[in-house]
Amino acid sequence: MSYLDNIRTFVRVYELGSMSAAGRDLRISPAVTSARISQLEDYLSVRLFQRTTRNLSATEQGRAFYPGAVAVLEAVDEAEAQVMQLTETPRGTLFVAAPLGIGRRLVAPAVPRFLEDYPEIAIRLRLSDRAVDLTTEGLDLAFFLGQPSDSALKMRKIAECSRVLCASPEYVSRRGMPQSGADLVAHGHNCLNLRYPGADEFQWQLETEEGPRRFAVSGRHECDDGDVLTDWAVAGEGVVLKPVFEVASLIASGALVPVAVQTPPVPVQLACLYAHRRHQDPKTRLFLDFMATQMGAAVLSAEQEGSSRA
Repeated sequence: MSYLDNIRTFVRVYELGSMSAAGRDLRISPAVTSARISQLEDYLSVRLFQRTTRNLSATEQGRAFYPGAVAVLEAVDEAEAQVMQLTETPRGTLFVAAPLGIGRRLVAPAVPRFLEDYPEIAIRLRLSDRAVDLTTEGLDLAFFLGQPSDSALKMRKIAECSRVLCASPEYVSRRGMPQSGADLVAHGHNCLNLRYPGADEFQWQLETEEGPRRFAVSGRHECDDGDVLTDWAVAGEGVVLKPVFEVASLIASGALVPVAVQTPPVPVQLACLYAHRRHQDPKTRLFLDFMATQMGAAVLSAEQEGSSRA
C-alpha cells in the first residue's frame, strides 16, 4: 500500500501544483507529502519534480509518469469497487461539492439519513458558490444549478427548478412594484447580483411574450455568497433572483414578495456532475440515487409551498 500511497500523492501534487495543497487535500502533513514523493523518485531513480523555494514543476519524466499513474489508481479503484459490489458493504469517503443554497437546504439535511443507512461511508461536503473542478479538487460529485461547462464529465439531472424574482415589502413600498424585467431596467431597480472572480457579465434571463429574453439588470450590491443576497433582499436592499426552494419559506412568511411577475425567470436545472469512472463505485451510485430522490422531493415540496403562498 505504501507504493500506492506514493503514487496517489504524486498524482495530487502534479494536479494541484503544490506539495502543501496536495497534503491538505490528502490530509497528511507537508513532511509526509515530501517524503512520499522522495520515496517514489528513489524507487524510479528519476526526479519527478523540479523544486525551488517558490516553485514546483513536473520534469519530463514526471509528465511521462502521470498518465500511467492515473491509470493505475483508476484500475485499483475499479477493482475495489467490484469487490465491494460482491460483498455488499460499500465503504470509504465521498468528496462532495455543492453551492451554498443547494448544500444548506437540500444536501446537508439528507446526509445524516444516508450515513445512518451506510455506516461505513464518510461524507466530506464542501459548500461554495464558486465554480469547482472535479479533477483538480479531488471531488467525486458536484451538485449545481444551470448548465455544465465541462462536457468530459457525466451529468445526472435531478429536477427542473422554478425561480422567482422577489423583494421585501419595504423595498416595494419605497421603490414601487416592478411588473416586468423591462421595469427593472427602465426604473433602475437595485438588482442583487451573484458574482465571483471570473464570472461573466450578469444578465437575468426572463420569460416574455416573445420567449426567453436576457435583461441587463444592474445594482450596487454584489456578492459571491447567494445567502448574503437573500439577507440583503429581506433587509429591503433590492430585488433578488432565486430558486423557489431557497426562498419559499420567506415568501410564505411575507418577508419577501414576488415581483416582476409578468416576466418570471426561466427555470434552471438541478443536476450532479461526476467522472464516468466514479459512477462505477457502489458508494457513489448509492449516494447519487439517494440524493436525487431526496433533493427532488424537497424541491417539489418547496415549490408547492411557495406557489400556494405567492
